[in-house]
Amino acid sequence: MISLVVALVVTPWVIRYSKKLHFTDKPNFRKVHKEPIPTLGGIVIVISFLVGILILQPASEYHIPILCGALIVFLLGLFDDIYDLSAKFKFFVQFLAAALVVFWGGLQVEFVNLPFGGELEFGFFSPLFTLLWIVGITNAINFIDGLDGLAAGVSSIALTTIAGMAILMGDVYVITIAFILLFSTLGFLRYNFFPAKIFMGDTGALFLGFMIAVLSLLGFKNVTVVSFLIPIFILGVPISDTLIAMIRRKINKQPVSSPDSAHLHHRLIQFGFSHKQTVLLIYSLSALFSVAAILFSMTTLWGSLLILFIVSSVLIILIENLELINSEFKPMTNMIKKAGKQHHK
Repeated sequence: MISLVVALVVTPWVIRYSKKLHFTDKPNFRKVHKEPIPTLGGIVIVISFLVGILILQPASEYHIPILCGALIVFLLGLFDDIYDLSAKFKFFVQFLAAALVVFWGGLQVEFVNLPFGGELEFGFFSPLFTLLWIVGITNAINFIDGLDGLAAGVSSIALTTIAGMAILMGDVYVITIAFILLFSTLGFLRYNFFPAKIFMGDTGALFLGFMIAVLSLLGFKNVTVVSFLIPIFILGVPISDTLIAMIRRKINKQPVSSPDSAHLHHRLIQFGFSHKQTVLLIYSLSALFSVAAILFSMTTLWGSLLILFIVSSVLIILIENLELINSEFKPMTNMIKKAGKQHHK
């Protein structure tokens, strides 16, 4: 709660100094806002988070490596917001931060238990798999940071779910870190929700993404393949939006790292939803993914497969109807139409 209060108090100061120092996010063809908005809001989340850490002092063998990795990612985001760094350099530093957690902290997903017995060992690929997860989720949160309050709200829903799952498993460290980060983000969201007075920038999006990536791994490493899907469900919106963007750019022969205006939030606005409606719709989608994750952890194997089928179907319908890949990519729609024609014959 102190983290929440700190965020509420510190944010107006950061808004004031961002304006004074001209650290603002200026409008362009990809961005929805029309006026320059103060950025560097991520500083608020980090300050509030550190206050919570100093008060509660959570202990874990992973604690120092996680904080050091998070500090590197925070500084990377801060310099990127000020100097607009290259994508290659950002990836390099993100891998460096993730490597601290993986090799110094020893956080690695070494195997998953298969549903019908036996284990899938990652072996030599265990560090690589863990590195790719951390860097992937770090960027996924950054990718969805395109509307007022979107990344902060989706992160808050994910953190609430991670904290809830950690309570069920009795993981005090994950509970503590997740709640500190959640209330720090909620305090900032008060000023970041539409119409935003401040943006979190890469400073906040990369920091949140890194912490959520690590927390989601801490709770679910070396477990069943079914329960390993839980963090994927919790982060369903940013993960699917990132993967769809990569597929879209590949199909449309664009560089994978090149920005475009065809993300989920862009398409919803292009289809006539207001800024606020779009954000609330994506919040709802994130909440549905989180409910699916909780049900997934409590159900049988066949129940898990049913949830997986329903969620996959909803995603495919969204992809096709919002034309998230392109206007021609509609395999399910075409299959239904074909089946309908054959039935009429």
